[in-house]
Amino acid sequence: MNYMLGISENDKQSSDDLDGFFFAPMHPSFLVLQNGMTFKGLAPEWQTADFCGEVVFTTGMTGYDASLTDPSYAGQILVFTYPLIGNYGVPHRDRWESERIFASGVIIGDVCEKWSHGNSLESLLQWLKKENVPVVTGIDTRRLTKVLRDAGTMQGVISRSPTPSHNNFDASKICLASKVSIPAKKSYGSSGKKIIAVDCGMKTNILRCLQKLPLQIERVPYNYDYSSEDFDGIFLSNGPGDPEMYAETITALQKAMKKGKPIFGICLGAQLLALAAGAKTYKLTFGHRGHNQPCMDLETRRCYITSQNHGYAVKEDSLPAGWKVSFRNLNDNTVEGISHSSLPFSAVQFHPEAAPGPTDTEWLFERFFRIL
Repeated sequence: MNYMLGISENDKQSSDDLDGFFFAPMHPSFLVLQNGMTFKGLAPEWQTADFCGEVVFTTGMTGYDASLTDPSYAGQILVFTYPLIGNYGVPHRDRWESERIFASGVIIGDVCEKWSHGNSLESLLQWLKKENVPVVTGIDTRRLTKVLRDAGTMQGVISRSPTPSHNNFDASKICLASKVSIPAKKSYGSSGKKIIAVDCGMKTNILRCLQKLPLQIERVPYNYDYSSEDFDGIFLSNGPGDPEMYAETITALQKAMKKGKPIFGICLGAQLLALAAGAKTYKLTFGHRGHNQPCMDLETRRCYITSQNHGYAVKEDSLPAGWKVSFRNLNDNTVEGISHSSLPFSAVQFHPEAAPGPTDTEWLFERFFRIL
């Protein structure tokens, strides 16, 4: 049996041409978790295959377009805890964080089909259909989030059947950077200090923030060995998956660290810098995803509300001599930033470039620039 989301079958013909509406015929669909729990909802009729991914949740109320195009979500089915998603439609791609949606699927409590925003071009469901990204709506996302908080993130399948036949995709066993990094070096700017920007899945707003500064930026693939080149500093981007899978990135970084030039990392970049220094990382139970995470700068004791998207963290007691924790998460006391006591090396686990979220810590880019 098909359903019409947001409208009855009797009203369908008279409402098809209403401006600002997009009505999608729906059918029953399921989210089946690795632990056997099943959540029933509705999915668009074009969605017929099974879709696998790691099921994670984000607590942001807005910015779903930026979150879905964040390459760090590659291999993940994204659960939005905020109950209504899609109310402002989908803006032009110059507002996105990459060229396409990287999330493997979307779980929404209530999808808004009557979107309204002057800068938007289409509805969320239209966009997901174009990108062939599965969505299930009508699920109790509050209950689902509680399950993930208690049991931890786990693999899941979006399917028409409550008993799908599938092979779960475990993103933690491979390096996802090849799916999100640029294929070849790319240059930006022609004057100023030169930095190597290692792209492990770099968000567009990170590049925008760097381009505000008078810099020459050499953006390189995640597995590019830049250690013998001339540069004034190194930037390490965000990215998806287990940081221990980035062996080539870590090796190049270790060689470059011997030069003692300034290094600044964000999110995955913080984990890679820690691993290159000899520390260890571990997987968080359910990760930090959203733009309302409180963090404290341990030097100034100032608290910032930050945007975050990560499932791994640096193991504090594994930091070698000369390294210290610079920022701490005030929800669970995990490491949110590291720095070296004498060398110009530092990184933060949160996203100072936001998109979505607050920009209170964007000054970290300027601090990096000043020490070049």
